[in-house]
Amino acid sequence: MSATTIPAGLEAAVRAYLGHLAVERGLAANTLSSYRRDLVRYLEFLAGRGLGDLGDVREPDVAEFLAVLREGGGDRPPLSAGSAARAVVAVRGLHRFAVREGIAPLDPSREVKPPAPPRRLPKAISLADVERLLDASGDDSARGMRDRALLELLYGCGARISEAVGLDLDDVDLDGGFVRVSGKGSKVRVVPIGGFAGRALDAYLVRARPELVRAGRGVPALFLNARGGRLSRQGAWMVLGAAAEKARLTDVSPHTLRHSFATHLLERGADVRVVQELLGHASVTTTQVYTLVTVQLLREVYATAHPRANG
Repeated sequence: MSATTIPAGLEAAVRAYLGHLAVERGLAANTLSSYRRDLVRYLEFLAGRGLGDLGDVREPDVAEFLAVLREGGGDRPPLSAGSAARAVVAVRGLHRFAVREGIAPLDPSREVKPPAPPRRLPKAISLADVERLLDASGDDSARGMRDRALLELLYGCGARISEAVGLDLDDVDLDGGFVRVSGKGSKVRVVPIGGFAGRALDAYLVRARPELVRAGRGVPALFLNARGGRLSRQGAWMVLGAAAEKARLTDVSPHTLRHSFATHLLERGADVRVVQELLGHASVTTTQVYTLVTVQLLREVYATAHPRANG
């Protein structure tokens, strides 16, 4: 697993845990890769302390590992609170698994809490910048109409990029004015299509998509690439990047459009629980982060506009 010599007992425990995550929990390959990197670093740390079995690990060892992550050492820079928290979550999962499987008698990580990352407000752009971005997207070509429809949908429905490129033709009901979006955990939600997104999608479906379909492919995907297959996440990123560059906007991502969708709704009086449903958040607490954005905007406007704000 690593160039560092790791005791066989530790390595076997991690292999078993990763196998459990892959088979029983069905974690994605990217997530498993992140867990593997964090756990290899943990095993190297334990081996360096002369610990060859998870049953030998004690709470101070786990706490010291967290301190090393935050402080850095050797050729490794210190990790941010978010990255260190991810590593601690992986370590705690490993120890819980070891206790359940009888590999170790106790869980020494139970009282070691992951560091709380600083709360980051979602990044949103103004409505004027959204309109600049959308106006810069697409042209009268088949791919151009596809690009405009994609970006209009991302902002008009607040969809995640994976949700947008995962849409099939049957998920779109232009007459009813909605799309069926399959979100995290395969949960399906119905989201209205605004007038701008609806017209862009109609133009794409009638005039553009038939040109992108290759003979005999029968691809059900809504958004197609130049070869007639389903547009990938990377392809959608490139579409957005090209429009942002043309509009001279920086640091714009598909999630920026999702954040802007939520923020603009709340700024105009939408109920937070309605926005929760539109975004597909499992908890309203997640959605409430966007209310902090709107409060921050109110403070800025107040500070600049009220005659006695800065006495």
